[in-house]
Amino acid sequence: MPTYAYEAVNNAGKSSPGTVEAASADEAIKKVRAQGLFPSGVKEQKISGSGGGAVKKIRDAKKKKKGLNISFGGVSTKKLTLFTRQLSTLQDAGLPLLRSIQILESQQKPSTLKTVLEGVAEEVSSGTSLSEAMAKFPKAFDRLYTKMVAAGEVGGVLDVILQRLADFMEKGQRLKRRIIGALIYPAVVIFIAVLIVTGIMYFVIPKFQEIFEDFDVELPKLTIFMIDVSKWVAGTSSKDQVVPGVIWILCSPVLLFLFFKLIRKTNPGRAVTDIIVLKIPVLGTMLRKTAIARFTRTLGTLISAGVPILEAILITRDTSGNYVFEKALSKVHDSIREGETFAVPLRESKVCDAIVVNMIDVGEETGDLDVMLMKIADNYDEEVDVAVASLLSLLEPFMVVVLGGIVLMIVLALFLPLVSMIESVSNTTKK
Repeated sequence: MPTYAYEAVNNAGKSSPGTVEAASADEAIKKVRAQGLFPSGVKEQKISGSGGGAVKKIRDAKKKKKGLNISFGGVSTKKLTLFTRQLSTLQDAGLPLLRSIQILESQQKPSTLKTVLEGVAEEVSSGTSLSEAMAKFPKAFDRLYTKMVAAGEVGGVLDVILQRLADFMEKGQRLKRRIIGALIYPAVVIFIAVLIVTGIMYFVIPKFQEIFEDFDVELPKLTIFMIDVSKWVAGTSSKDQVVPGVIWILCSPVLLFLFFKLIRKTNPGRAVTDIIVLKIPVLGTMLRKTAIARFTRTLGTLISAGVPILEAILITRDTSGNYVFEKALSKVHDSIREGETFAVPLRESKVCDAIVVNMIDVGEETGDLDVMLMKIADNYDEEVDVAVASLLSLLEPFMVVVLGGIVLMIVLALFLPLVSMIESVSNTTKK
């Protein structure tokens, strides 16, 4: 009778691998479940010997036949979503898994995804399960993806799980596009305004300075300030100035971005930046709602796919993308592992609104936690739309006021000395 190696977790959420003898993979899964374990993968153990060498030779021959296929970068979410939906359709139509992957790989243009699918097809053809094959390519298939595929394989509903995965990724992308689209307009306006003001400081104000010097007019403090700023921008403020200010202005977005990324590389820096960002008025509210929608949809999708709740919480924690929510989900994981509820530690962390905690509490009591989590995600998707609209409605008048104030300062700085010049000329003429 064949021997199957399995990966499983126990009621405490700890990994408990082992082997079991069974006539088929389905029978092996039943035996593992009978032991009170939750299997995440079952694989028949191969007998080592000459057969293994033959398989290796075939695989080496395939590699030589394919030739060198070099690709750079990762796989875009759009391509991965399309692949997931197509694979779900082919599985629903009853095609063998290996044949489905080969079909999808053949229609790909040379890219990272094509290279990854070649590797996945090769692993599957040698007897590896799909989830294990995908786990060997983490740049394309993250932990959430592979765990859901493993749950689909164990439950025999791979096509349904792939469909849910595609829906999940599409909704996540839709939410991300809405936020980025809302921020493009103010970013472009600010960028153009900075360029115009920098141009005035670099080209226009020095011309006025020459005029003021020719007429020997006493300059107001505002005008002197503007001239000093103009000299700094042009790099003529002092002999010690090595880099003109215009270079700092043009490079500052890139430098700030790199500095932010560098801070985020450290755990303390990441924690501080996440906490500060969530406390920014309006923007922090929008990002908090986005994080809630993301973690509830992720957790709901994993639980509905059959992933054990403890493992699902760990995966959700690692993919939440925010330190505050990671910390809260860690407390939730520890609470459930000790036999307590989901809602209590989440309520104590105060990262979610009361309505979210109450809905999760009801979901626990009724046994429909996944359904409640998906409803929360849908509701918060709509609230993010409202938050984005509110952010835009506040940004537009704010930008108008700020830009108007800058223009007013420049106009006053340039025209106040002109008034003094006109008065001086007028007095001279009268005399």
